[in-house]
Amino acid sequence: MSTLFIRGGTVVNADRAFKADVITQDGKIVAVGENLSAPAGATVVDAGGQYVMPGGIDPHTHMQLPFMGTVTMDDFYTGTAAGLAGGNTTIIDFVIPNPQQPLMEAYQTWRGWAEKSASDYTFHVAITWWSEQVRQDMGKLVTEEGVNSFKHFMAYKNAIMCDDETLVNSFKRCLELGAMPTVHAENGELVYLLQKQVAEMGITGPEGHPLSRPPMVEGEAANRAIAIADVMNVPIYVVHVSCIEAAEAIARARARGQRVFGEVLAGHLTVDDSVYRHPDFAFAAGHVMSPPFRPKMHQEFLWRGLQSGQLHTTATDHCTFCAEQKAAGKDNFAKIPNGTGGVEERLAVIWDEGVNTGRLTPSEFVAITSANAAKLFNIYPQKGSVSVGADADLVVWDPAGTKTLSAKTQFSKGDFNIFEGRTVKGIPSHTVSQGELVFVQGDLRAVKGKGRYIKRPAFNANFAPTKLRAETLAPTPVAR
Repeated sequence: MSTLFIRGGTVVNADRAFKADVITQDGKIVAVGENLSAPAGATVVDAGGQYVMPGGIDPHTHMQLPFMGTVTMDDFYTGTAAGLAGGNTTIIDFVIPNPQQPLMEAYQTWRGWAEKSASDYTFHVAITWWSEQVRQDMGKLVTEEGVNSFKHFMAYKNAIMCDDETLVNSFKRCLELGAMPTVHAENGELVYLLQKQVAEMGITGPEGHPLSRPPMVEGEAANRAIAIADVMNVPIYVVHVSCIEAAEAIARARARGQRVFGEVLAGHLTVDDSVYRHPDFAFAAGHVMSPPFRPKMHQEFLWRGLQSGQLHTTATDHCTFCAEQKAAGKDNFAKIPNGTGGVEERLAVIWDEGVNTGRLTPSEFVAITSANAAKLFNIYPQKGSVSVGADADLVVWDPAGTKTLSAKTQFSKGDFNIFEGRTVKGIPSHTVSQGELVFVQGDLRAVKGKGRYIKRPAFNANFAPTKLRAETLAPTPVAR
């Protein structure tokens, strides 16, 4: 393993920023301080005028995902390599079993696919059905495999959608195990009905997609999942919050003391629903994802949620399909494979729209792009921190550097970029993964199979109590 000496930068952690040199050795950070001496034989990186930050953690990606009759363009190598080019050093991807498929079987399949990863990776596991075997497999995943979060799709009726019975059973099991339930909050029954109604109106193009998934469909599901979690007294993490209705549901729950956490996608912060009305089908279909992009007024509300601490992490839902795959829904928007890219662009877009506009400080940027995800999924300070003993996963950030984002220049294997033509100021000059330089001034040096599987321990009893609160079950006293 090589030794790196990152000299003269400003270290930015979620709690503070300070001038310091950083030394890494054998994949770990071994020194952080001013005026350090370069170890003999160390590779020196000049970070003068730049920030040295924890590598990004994208808590929501889908590499090599079989979905809607096809498979995403990016596999675990190309997707994680693209992430490294953008300063992202860890992904949390999703194991999604078919209904009736044993969880452990699906998990082993995904682990096999992920062996080619260029960066570190870990998994959420989706609960798509319920049985005693599912309950037992959840226990094995937590205690033996280091999985501490389980995903629940409240959308995609007749496919992977969870009904309320499955939600209740799984949330209860998460509570017992010290695991975090996460939810894709959209009311699948309403989406199914609205898709039919929109088609009956003669709307078959991509413009029908947001009409079939209006904000209240997301708001209702978020409220329902939060209510179930409240009764069960288990924390809950709501993925890709896209609208005011869902963000308000989270804020209300947190105001009454409930442990609810929210994730926002870089796309939802910067792209609005006008893209679905574009006359070119390929352009409009390229933006089809769920939840859909929203009217502009929702974007500022999401930014305020991040600023206020009511929303906590930023992700991408990286799930790339090419134009030929998207064309499966040429005559029916409901058949357009759902997904867009972004793992490569997330940090730059959020820095440009967040830090450069004054919405976020550099430390707040680190919180929402790495540290909070590491804390919520129990890998902090191994990840998400520039500190002695932490993994040497770092990004040297040039705040004056600029780049125009485009499908023509991206490393991702998709042929579309939802940020096409956007010029950002603030880009990575170097990315360090496991103490190795994997991206240097535009030169991507990703190595297939170099990424490690990261186990995430269960949460302790103080985070997820092992028994329901007595007052949840006790009758309410009647005043006499």
